[in-house]
Amino acid sequence: MNTFGQLFRLTDFGESHGAAIGGVVDGMPAGIEINFEEVQKELDRRRPGQSSLTTARKESDTVKFLSGIFEGKSTGTPIGFIIENSDARSKDYENMRHTFRPNHADLTYAQKYGIRDHRGGGRSSARETAVRVVGGALARQVLAMCGISITARAVRIGSKTDPREFEGEILEAKRDRDSVGGIIECIVSGVPSGLGEPVFGKLQAMLAGAMLSINAAKGFEYGDGFAAACMRGSEQVDTPYLDEDSGRVLTQTNHSGGIQGGISNGADIVFRVAFKPVATLPRPLETINDQREKVILEAHGRHDPCVVPRAIPVVEAMAAMTILDAMMMAKALKL
Repeated sequence: MNTFGQLFRLTDFGESHGAAIGGVVDGMPAGIEINFEEVQKELDRRRPGQSSLTTARKESDTVKFLSGIFEGKSTGTPIGFIIENSDARSKDYENMRHTFRPNHADLTYAQKYGIRDHRGGGRSSARETAVRVVGGALARQVLAMCGISITARAVRIGSKTDPREFEGEILEAKRDRDSVGGIIECIVSGVPSGLGEPVFGKLQAMLAGAMLSINAAKGFEYGDGFAAACMRGSEQVDTPYLDEDSGRVLTQTNHSGGIQGGISNGADIVFRVAFKPVATLPRPLETINDQREKVILEAHGRHDPCVVPRAIPVVEAMAAMTILDAMMMAKALKL
């Protein structure tokens, strides 16, 4: 599937080394004044080539809107857009034409389709996530009108949990011709209660599906997550109380991460996403080719030593689209 969402939908297209990547957002409410600078700002947070911590590929990631916006406002019709690729170096991947990178989607794409674009990973490249950032930036502008904000940050890089050590951990992996993974935590504030379905379509399941669709994502948890398995029930209780100032029922703690029974309870939604180390390494690795022969591959392309810094705006974008979609579905159920 190349389409995400039910009522707020993003369909994206394009490959890492094609002419462009792009997408179509369908379901954007009409009459929303689009802040184009904010959309580009989100793309700039994700774009490559900004520091020694990221790939050296230089892309401006300038988005060009093609439809669905008139005189600066959404019309309610599909919003089409493209982002041109300007710094693809396909020759760097020629030694991968017939060879599969270990722990990469090269092999599974070939097994599924019988054909693959070896240039930068083609469709499996994280280049595709720029399209998600545009969709998320549009969704965020609607959510902001509802008082909802989304903030993500790295909470772990490799073995380090002190943000002051993150850069050093990434640079050390880069010097070793290696890569390193990490964990991103995201907080969604201002979410109303009542989003999500009680059985199928639980809000945490929607968020998990969104996050695990991101390249290199390997794990998802919300609230206390896996730590809850090591706790007693008495340690996990979120005691409710009536907030006299707002008249809302709140909880004294937030072990549930803002979701109970698959439905938002009005507290901050807190979740974490684990990302694996980048699979493409600039060192000799044993693998096989498309003739099923054992070979040694050493990658020559430009790759991030750690995806986490550039994945932060992608996590926020996917959260934004998920929450807006859930809000629209909740509204549709009310006559």
